[in-house]
Amino acid sequence: MENFTPIPSFIGGLLIGLSAVILLLGQGRLAGISGILGGLLSAGSGDRPWRLLFFIGLIAGAAGYAMLGGDISTVDINPFRLSGNTQMTVLLLGGLLVGFGTQMGSGCTSGHGICGLGRFSVRSLVATGTFMATAGLTVVLVRYVFGGA
Repeated sequence: MENFTPIPSFIGGLLIGLSAVILLLGQGRLAGISGILGGLLSAGSGDRPWRLLFFIGLIAGAAGYAMLGGDISTVDINPFRLSGNTQMTVLLLGGLLVGFGTQMGSGCTSGHGICGLGRFSVRSLVATGTFMATAGLTVVLVRYVFGGA
């Protein structure tokens, strides 16, 4: 297994869980990214500030990690080595499919996997199981069937 980092992963998981608890206790809201972003784009004025701060925090956290020397170069968003236009088309299509999936599944991986499972939601258990099975199938297809990364 490559890139096995149990201590940083454990700390990251604790921080994600802590942020979900703080949001739930402080705002009475679940930390589902698709719901937060969707609400940011359509929410009333009183609901926008915390959503905007949460979203900015996501971006600032990733930027801060990179600025402090964290290696983000190992993320491969183009495992099939597609050309520029084709890659952009696939990324856009993938983004649309993710958006469709979050609507169909009534939430995203963070909402179901972190908040829903923490609240013992059966719907979230089914959704998270579906996410994980689909992710596993995707890895098998990309690595072994299509010969990607």
